[in-house]
Amino acid sequence: MDTAGAQPHVVIVGGGIAGLAAAFFLRDEAVRVTVLEGSPRLGGKLSVSEIAGVSVDEGAEALLVTRPEGTALIADVGLADRRKVPGTTSSAIWTLGALRPLPRRQFMGVPTDMAELAASGVLTDGGVARARQDNELPPTARDGDVPVARYVGARLGQEVVDRLVDPLLGGVYAGRSAELSFDATLPALAAASRSYPTLTEAARSLLPPPAPPSTAPASRVFTTLGGGLGILPGYLAKASGATIRTGAMARELARTQSGWRLTAGSAADPEFLDADALILAVPARPAGRLLAAVPGASAAATALGEISYASMAIVTLAYPRSAFPEPGLGARGLSGYLVPAVDGRAVKAVTFSTVKWPHLADEMAADEPLEIVRCSVGRIGDEALLQRDDGELAEVAAAELAAATGARGAPVAARVTRWGGALPQYTVGHLDRVARIRDSVAAQPGLAVCGAAYDGVGVPACVATARLAATRVTVFLADRR
Repeated sequence: MDTAGAQPHVVIVGGGIAGLAAAFFLRDEAVRVTVLEGSPRLGGKLSVSEIAGVSVDEGAEALLVTRPEGTALIADVGLADRRKVPGTTSSAIWTLGALRPLPRRQFMGVPTDMAELAASGVLTDGGVARARQDNELPPTARDGDVPVARYVGARLGQEVVDRLVDPLLGGVYAGRSAELSFDATLPALAAASRSYPTLTEAARSLLPPPAPPSTAPASRVFTTLGGGLGILPGYLAKASGATIRTGAMARELARTQSGWRLTAGSAADPEFLDADALILAVPARPAGRLLAAVPGASAAATALGEISYASMAIVTLAYPRSAFPEPGLGARGLSGYLVPAVDGRAVKAVTFSTVKWPHLADEMAADEPLEIVRCSVGRIGDEALLQRDDGELAEVAAAELAAATGARGAPVAARVTRWGGALPQYTVGHLDRVARIRDSVAAQPGLAVCGAAYDGVGVPACVATARLAATRVTVFLADRR
């Protein structure tokens, strides 16, 4: 058992981006912080390693600059000078037998310019005609939360759902729009749709003014770090000043008279840690299991258990740039493409990393420039696909890439990274579940939760929950003193 020191002890369970950010936010407080991570490494879904001699992210590769939490954290940890921006690029949809441009004037797949939509070829003529009916339909009743597909489909038709909205949401959540919550996954659009007569107008109200044709949206809203976004966890851990322990699985949780007691390690050799305050920064179901035995926390435990997770894999391939036919992907400035589930492919999204992130070319030592390609495989319900071995997944990804782009020959290197249970599913009723969790947690002195299960799966959203959790325990400890 650890012995309490003069400073209050805060234990953070989970060493992903949320847990490490919470530890960092507590660095200037008069507290002692211990981070327990059950796996052998820190970082959660942030990880970077080399392929063909180039450092390329295995998990999350970018963060939104339109939310300041992520970029502010990067600056605070001293990495602002390592920020990188995307090249001037464009995105596509691989559907109806061809790579077709993703309409620029759209909000998460909801089109705002019907002429541009028709010209893209992403939809059939019938699909475009149905989408135009949004301007003629009476308001669509919505009593409470509904699936994205139901509301968008009612306004714009099923083709918009299948070939635009579903692939974009699938890229974020690895989920399906028929199950995902409109209010939770597209909150700005859900709110705007209550103020405008058409969904097209609601989406248009959320877009910035049109940019010059040479400026791609990605160059305005995304950033990464030189060396990979996966370097951020290591810097956070060091800058936090916390005691960091990997391979330390928290198994049980109990209230004590003075705070909390965690049981970590194996059943044969348990270790007990006492804490004045506790932050759970683990996925929903592990958090729910820890809270299940805590008196008064059953509502949180039950709601956490209702949040399901999707698994996926990232297949990273390296090709000689000459493998791609003229006018190569770099010449076209194509940073990647999405694949609708309705088209029946294994790969749901492709990123041409060396096109999207020009700084990667500076890291290459090969005589011939390489094209690094990230293929995202797996949506919720695709468990059988993900049971294939690494070699099979790499072959499937390479074959589909060749079919889409005309790439010739085999990749010179391949890397398969599996993310089991990686992405929480914000299904209908998610906001109510989160409210129940937070109400139940608020009744527990010195307890807070954070992570991707609550307010968004991106890095900035996770950082925002970490800030809230750190503030909650800081206020609790100050009040107790």
